[in-house]
Amino acid sequence: MVAATGRLAGKVVLISGGGSGMGRASALLFAEEGASVGIVDIDGDAAQATARDVTSAGGRAAVAVADVSQENQVRSAVSSISSELGAVTTLFNHAGTIIVKPFLDLTVQEWDWLHGINVRSMFLMTRAVLPQMLANGEGSIICTSSISAVAATPNEVLYDTTKGACHMFARAIAVEYRDRGIRCNAICPGFIRTPHGLHEIEALGEHGVDTSSSALAEQQGRIGEPEDVARAALFLASDDSRFVNGHHLFVDNGFTAV
Repeated sequence: MVAATGRLAGKVVLISGGGSGMGRASALLFAEEGASVGIVDIDGDAAQATARDVTSAGGRAAVAVADVSQENQVRSAVSSISSELGAVTTLFNHAGTIIVKPFLDLTVQEWDWLHGINVRSMFLMTRAVLPQMLANGEGSIICTSSISAVAATPNEVLYDTTKGACHMFARAIAVEYRDRGIRCNAICPGFIRTPHGLHEIEALGEHGVDTSSSALAEQQGRIGEPEDVARAALFLASDDSRFVNGHHLFVDNGFTAV
C-alpha cells in the first residue's frame, strides 16, 4: 500500500533505467513512499513490469520507452510522462551500462557509445527536466556514478572515465543551480547484485581480475543488494537531504574508505 503521507508524498519522480536492478528497486520504494513514478527505459517490457508492480500496490506510474542517449527520444519521453503524471520534481539519472575491455582493444565507436549512454544521457535528461523544476522553484536530481569514479580497475578505463564525468556533472549542476532551489547529488554504488553488477564481476574475472566471493568480502564485506542503493537514493530524493547538495554518496560498505 502506498503511503499517502510518505517521504515523497506529492512528488513526481522520473527514473531513467527504472525497469530493472537498482532503478526498479528505487521505483518501487519511491512509490511506496508516496511518489508518482515515471519510468524511462530502453527495455519496454521491463519498464512495464515495474510499472505494473507500482500500480498493483496502489501507486501511480507511467512508462516511456527511450534510448536516453538520443535527444529526440528523451524529449518525447519527458513530455509524455509529464503530461501523464505532472511536472517532474525529482530526476534520477540512473540509466547506464558498462564495457570491460583492455584499453588498447577499445574502439572509438565503443568510447563514444558508452559516453553516450552513461554521460550524454544525464545531460539530455537533466536539460529536458530542469525547466520544470526551475518553474516550481525547487527540485532534486540524483545521478548514478560509481566507486569507479575514484577507484580505478584494470580493463575499465572507459567505464571509469564515464563515471568520473558523472561525478563532476552532479557537482557542477549543484553549484550552478543551488541558488534557484535545485539540488544535485551523485550516488556511488559498489558491487551490487544486479544484471549490471553480476556482468561486471564475471567480465572482470575473465580478464584476470580477482572478483571471487572472498575478494569481494575483503573489499566491501558482501555484495550489495539493489535495495541498499534504493534506500540511499530515497534519502537524496526526499526533503530529509534538503541541505545536501553537490555530494557524492558512496553506497559501498567501506570499499572506497579502505
